[in-house]
Amino acid sequence: MIKLQVEDFDVSRELSVMLSGHKQVGGVCTFVGLVREYDSSEPLNSLTLEHYPEMTKKELIKIEKQAKEKWTLKDSLIIHRYGRLVPSDQIVFVATASAHRSDAFNSCEYIVDYLKTRAPFWKKEEYKSRVKWVEARSSDEDALNKWEEVAN
Repeated sequence: MIKLQVEDFDVSRELSVMLSGHKQVGGVCTFVGLVREYDSSEPLNSLTLEHYPEMTKKELIKIEKQAKEKWTLKDSLIIHRYGRLVPSDQIVFVATASAHRSDAFNSCEYIVDYLKTRAPFWKKEEYKSRVKWVEARSSDEDALNKWEEVAN
């Protein structure tokens, strides 16, 4: 399931709903991403995420589908917030459930790596003295390379 939303989420509640009725799940892996300060020279006031809803939802569905093709999952959940957030706010929640822990671990990490680089969000950091758009980092692309190697 994919959820794009402005409002915060309750990890425990979301996980409980996702797992209800799944009696063959043996492992669940979760990831919660938080807004953090990227630049230590000046405190971050806020991070604003912008997106085109249809394009973003389409890409997130594609990422989730690819994970389900690579690993045997009983269920998965991606929640990604948008709008104005402040440091320590929850920004993303990924949960994968499978019969075996390795599928849960690998699929969760895969989804997070692909969200970081392929999900079409534009991030704007606001500081007291400046505003800056966040650029892609080479380390995020490097994280994807390991999944390409796994596929080959």
